[in-house]
Amino acid sequence: MSGAAADIRYTVLDYSALDGWAEDDHASALDVFRSTCRDMNDPDWRSLCAVASEIPDAKAFFELFFRPVLIEDGQPGLFTGYFEPELQGSKRPSTRYRYPVYAMPREARVSRPWHTRREILQGGVMSGRGLEIAWVDDPVELFFLQIQGSGRIKLPGGRTIRVGYSGSNGHEYRSIGQELVRRGTYAPHQVSADVIKNWVKRNPAAGEELLFHNPSYVFFREVSEVPPELGPLGAMNRSITTMRTVAVDPAFVPLGAPVWIEKDGRDPLRRLMVAQDTGSAIKGAQRADVFFGTGDKAGREAGRLRDPGRLMVLMPIQRAYALLPESAI
Repeated sequence: MSGAAADIRYTVLDYSALDGWAEDDHASALDVFRSTCRDMNDPDWRSLCAVASEIPDAKAFFELFFRPVLIEDGQPGLFTGYFEPELQGSKRPSTRYRYPVYAMPREARVSRPWHTRREILQGGVMSGRGLEIAWVDDPVELFFLQIQGSGRIKLPGGRTIRVGYSGSNGHEYRSIGQELVRRGTYAPHQVSADVIKNWVKRNPAAGEELLFHNPSYVFFREVSEVPPELGPLGAMNRSITTMRTVAVDPAFVPLGAPVWIEKDGRDPLRRLMVAQDTGSAIKGAQRADVFFGTGDKAGREAGRLRDPGRLMVLMPIQRAYALLPESAI
């Protein structure tokens, strides 16, 4: 883990301090942990991954080999949600399917930052290069596909292709929801993905300009080899799991680590999840994005989530105590 160490506080907790720990389905969390732990490079994590297949009692496995660590950077905890959207599209452009889903240009990986969203869509830099993976019928849904980072595109005739995150243009993400709040269009508690989509569709010209407020642009790659019954690929290039995968800031949380979630708000959530993904808007030690699954229902649930709480990273015991200052040991 990195970050400004002087501004970070680490607290090692007992499992008795985790609200709802005893009631969770630890076996489900262990299955998810096993699905990606073999891809972790650190020897401590790899050794625990090997042990994970040998201990039948999942709760005992976590309690025996890990300690919960509360990592604080001075910012309050914030939980949001994300999902895998389904869009209508085609492999060929038409009057209906006019909005391209682009693969990443080679030079965008080298020149950082590259062109802005406006320049990519209006400047002609993508024309005639054969980088279109597909064309979709709704520019707003395409914008939100970029925010989610992966999705399914239903083609005429019933076939579906899947796309996953390939890279970005290197510009910082700027929230269009926060921009609508800044303008006084909505109060903070009114903003959701559905509210933003409806506003853009009701105000097409102003809506296009609102989307340009976010200069970040995401490129995709086709990942149709992922079986339809599995979740999309996360940052570890493995399928993620509905309500057991969380996206985190890897500057604070190691990818692949178990994470205990205590989300408050209207529907409290107490659950052991696994940090298998990242997101351009997920920054900070107490910032997390919960994966809700695929489709419209998952999208509505994810879009409503914006709640306080706290998260604890389950670290290998020796690593947990190594994070503490000597005076605290």
